[in-house]
Amino acid sequence: MTDGGSFASTSLPRHLARGVVGFGALIGSVALIPVAGVVSLLLAPVGLLALRGCPTCWTIGLIQTISMGRLKRSCVDGRCELTVARPAGSHGDHDS
Repeated sequence: MTDGGSFASTSLPRHLARGVVGFGALIGSVALIPVAGVVSLLLAPVGLLALRGCPTCWTIGLIQTISMGRLKRSCVDGRCELTVARPAGSHGDHDS
């Protein structure tokens, strides 16, 4: 994590893999009860561990991971602004 308020992962594929494992284990823990009994509930902690304990936080992290490098937050005198970050090599408007 880059700062205390970030739930983003280092890459989108990594974040999506955590989501597949996490949500898959949570869904499987309930869906497999008729087949495996209450033993299937042992998958729930695996799912929560993959999601770092919070499915909503995983979703927020997905949004942060997707927007990483595309949005820039700047705060001056207690007022914060969210702007679109310029791509590397972009130096303003050029006439072609």
